[in-house]
Amino acid sequence: MKRFLFFVYFAMCHLGFSDERPNVVLILSDDQSWTDYSFMGHKMIETPVLDKFAKESLTYTRGYVTSPLCRPSLASIFSGLHTPVHGITGNDIRKKGKSKGKFNRNHLQEGKIHEQIYADYEKRDGLARLLGKAGYLSLQTGKWWEGKPQRHGFTHAMTHADPAKGGRHGDAGLKISREGIKPIQGFLDEAAKEKKPFFIWHAPFLPHTPHNPPKDLFDKYLKKGESKFVARYYAMVEWFDQTCGELFEELDNRGLSKNTIVIYVTDNGWIQSVDSGRYAPLSKQAPYEMGVRTPIMIKWPGKVESKMDRKTLVSSVDIAPTILKAAGVDIPKAMTGVDLRDTAALKKRDVVFGFDGNHDMFNINDRTANMESRYVVKGDWKLLLHDPENYGLPYAGKSAAHPDNLEGKPELYNVKADPHEKNNLAEANPEKVAEMTKVLDAWWKP
Repeated sequence: MKRFLFFVYFAMCHLGFSDERPNVVLILSDDQSWTDYSFMGHKMIETPVLDKFAKESLTYTRGYVTSPLCRPSLASIFSGLHTPVHGITGNDIRKKGKSKGKFNRNHLQEGKIHEQIYADYEKRDGLARLLGKAGYLSLQTGKWWEGKPQRHGFTHAMTHADPAKGGRHGDAGLKISREGIKPIQGFLDEAAKEKKPFFIWHAPFLPHTPHNPPKDLFDKYLKKGESKFVARYYAMVEWFDQTCGELFEELDNRGLSKNTIVIYVTDNGWIQSVDSGRYAPLSKQAPYEMGVRTPIMIKWPGKVESKMDRKTLVSSVDIAPTILKAAGVDIPKAMTGVDLRDTAALKKRDVVFGFDGNHDMFNINDRTANMESRYVVKGDWKLLLHDPENYGLPYAGKSAAHPDNLEGKPELYNVKADPHEKNNLAEANPEKVAEMTKVLDAWWKP
């Protein structure tokens, strides 16, 4: 028997196979449109690092997140579950009556409402816990909403999540990349010392506001004739690109790149306002392409063939099962995503879904209470169905409603011909609306 096992081991090594588990780095940009990369065709923003990464990766340009808002979107990426399944439908919790008052995380009684969400999410088997059971060390950096990262399986974390010290959506973790990557370097030292594979949740607060880029980058775009607000945002995108280069260089210098899976996605979109520091309509907090579309990239040298795929639809819920399968970890049945490496299965599916909620949750026990819209993309077609009670209300923000559809009528777009959704084809195509409504309802119907 021993001779047989030795022969098998020898054969695997000779043929280039290895039982060494891959490391995983998940990079999540924050508030960036799918168009805002050089490789995606932007005529002014320069992203040389991510351009190179895209060429070396299996790059899907038609990726979609599950919600156009950071907290529910990130919750889906980590858990592999859609928004109405994990139940985190907004960023904060609004008090009854849909007033402007919100539940204070630092209040003795009001904090218990937030704790209920953390505890419920803790029951989900997310990436860190599942990988941890397989022997992985894990580090949380950057954006994180769900209380102490350790309760969700992380062995190491930058975020303290103490509301008394400003804990809300990442606190100390938001310094990553804006102030270097020393915490990642220390974590990599420890992983090497313990000889364990690692998982890094790298969610820097970039290019998210505050838009305070290095002066040379700001001046660069200001000289190109952009408004100061747009110049700052463009500079933030390039700064984020530079920080990705710093991380990639660290992996290279340590000889880790070959056996490390690096996956990239953004949490939600952003259109920079020309005359203010805020985002423009139809981007963040809105279910339109500039709010929910993102490139999704996976790089694993020698294991994943590099290819630019501009047709196949993929979802951010595909990321968790991809990572788990690559690491040899069983995928929970609750995760409905498809392995991003299985291009045949993705093309056969040819549909993705999403949920758009208000910025604040109105009722944490009712996942439709703050629902504004549902969306489905199938082939070249996209359907948006809006909730008549919540769509476009003042507290939802102007970006929640399309300026040509303040009544919340169904919206149907051919996003191949009309990627910026200017021509609503719903009234002219009732059969297509009915067909796609049936698909959307089969996924999730409130």
